[in-house]
Amino acid sequence: MGDEEGAASKLFNTKVLLGLVAGAGFSYGLYKLIFSGGNHGKKREDAARNISMQPGSLLERVSGLPLVHEKSDLTVNGSTTDELLSKSPNSLEPHHLEMLFSLLQTNPDPSARIQVLVTLGNSAAFSVNQDYIRKMGGLQIIGNLLSDPAFDVRVQALNALNNLSMNATNQEQLKVYVRQVLGIIETSHLNSDLQLAGLRMLTNMSVTNNYQYVMKSSITLFLSLLVVGNVILQDYIRKMGGLQIIGNLLSDPAFDVRVQALNALNNLSMNATNQEQLKVYVRQVLGIIETSHLNSDLQLAGLRMLTNMSVTNNYQYVMKSSITLFLSLLVVGNVILQAPVSLVLLFDSCTNTEVLLRVLTFVGNLKDWTTSTNVTEILKHNKDSLYSVLYGDSSELHQKLPLLLSHTDGEVKSQVAKIMT
Repeated sequence: MGDEEGAASKLFNTKVLLGLVAGAGFSYGLYKLIFSGGNHGKKREDAARNISMQPGSLLERVSGLPLVHEKSDLTVNGSTTDELLSKSPNSLEPHHLEMLFSLLQTNPDPSARIQVLVTLGNSAAFSVNQDYIRKMGGLQIIGNLLSDPAFDVRVQALNALNNLSMNATNQEQLKVYVRQVLGIIETSHLNSDLQLAGLRMLTNMSVTNNYQYVMKSSITLFLSLLVVGNVILQDYIRKMGGLQIIGNLLSDPAFDVRVQALNALNNLSMNATNQEQLKVYVRQVLGIIETSHLNSDLQLAGLRMLTNMSVTNNYQYVMKSSITLFLSLLVVGNVILQAPVSLVLLFDSCTNTEVLLRVLTFVGNLKDWTTSTNVTEILKHNKDSLYSVLYGDSSELHQKLPLLLSHTDGEVKSQVAKIMT
């Protein structure tokens, strides 16, 4: 019996040992199948990534590896990408920014690059991060993405550069991208996110005179966007500082640039909403008119703009102190500043009501400004002057104004009565 029990015990132990060896061999074989190299190593690694390991499963226990979850990529300090991207922008430290730039350069997924750019753009709203990003070469890394094939990547790259361009030192490096951004604005669809992001960046770059020379050739582009575009585009660009881009060019040292800027503002000043923002330039334009050569293109462009701004009474208070300036121009100006006799033909009930109101308001303002007897006599003796054409003894305006008192528009009648009193 003892020999039989001993033999049975040995047989049982042998079976256990064989079971353990077989189990280990199976586990090892499975591990090699999944993770070993060789000619088909990459395929096996790909297969391993696709295997779903459940918590507590045999594969997890045997391999000793943690479960692989999507979006759990580790950064160099052990933090996950998700944790890094979810950090508050004001809590990002220099090593976090370095990790973000590493992800931006190595991750081929456009959606991941977009997330990183959004995080970097938000962090760039803080001045301390603007300096960190510049010092670690981040401006060039983001700038290179302006030519990325993915539309949204280019948009977010421009948004990040917009925030970074609020730093004067950064602007010195970012100026190399101005022409590229101008090209993006010109070739993008109207009102697209890409076009508007470019305009926001250039608004920051045009605040000082340092980089306006790069934008000189694009005044026509800005004007077309503000004038030719639809109302929604005009409103959005105005809110984004499109008027300011042109307004800043009034102080450009180049004569022709100032003339073009004034011509652009003249067209834009025909819009009542634009006038509310353009009023800040009225005193500057008055200074340009006063210091420019008589009858120069610059002076005439300024006068055209102020004519539009004076159509309503909203901004005339800014010009009251310059009445003497306007009268002197009317007295000594050459034929360009003088008026054709046909001007009085506009004072007719057949004239478009809006146009009629504009000329009536202007005439009323001119009458209010010419209160000095001496100045009035000088103007009367110049039969081609604007004053003489409108108020001279032989002016047809005296016969036309009473007829407009029967006009169907109440505002027209009110303006006529004001002029006649």
